[in-house]
Amino acid sequence: MGTTRTTDATEMTDTTATTATTEKRTDDETVPAQAVAAEEETDAAAGPEAAGQADAGDVETPEEDGDAAARSTTGVAAGAGAVVAAGLGLASVTGTWLGTLMAERQTLMGQINLQAGKATDQISAMYGTPWHTTALVNGVFAVLAALVAAVVLTRPRAATWVRAVAWGGLALGALGLLISAGMYLDLFASMPTLPKGARPGA
Repeated sequence: MGTTRTTDATEMTDTTATTATTEKRTDDETVPAQAVAAEEETDAAAGPEAAGQADAGDVETPEEDGDAAARSTTGVAAGAGAVVAAGLGLASVTGTWLGTLMAERQTLMGQINLQAGKATDQISAMYGTPWHTTALVNGVFAVLAALVAAVVLTRPRAATWVRAVAWGGLALGALGLLISAGMYLDLFASMPTLPKGARPGA
């Protein structure tokens, strides 16, 4: 009988210890699980807000898009203006189809006036007036080139190549203006004159 009671007491003690150990393990496993669940809930709550902040930092606002588009348009306009200024300056130096056409028209008008008796100076009607007309047309192109180049150069933050082309157009415009003035004022060559005693058409 003593042995049986001792064995029963030992088994009860082992059972109690096993139950306590199992409960302890269960509690130990429950605490980390609860901690992990709490962290996941916190991340889930903060996730949309944090993602929204990150997305807000990456996405460009409409104002920034508008500023970028305005800068791009301004750069294109400045580049086009510089090229136009250079073209006008070159035309003022080399001459234009419009200047040639106007000179030919003045020559024809001089012939008509001579035949109608409205002009007595044949050299001026056939040579001087067309020459001065060409100078005037080239001078207009030179002034336009200088004005367009000056406008482009006043643009802030213009690209280096734009400013270089604009300066080239301004230089050509100034040179074309000097050449036109010299042509109109007969500085490069004087107007032809008839010898004394000679008559036009003789």
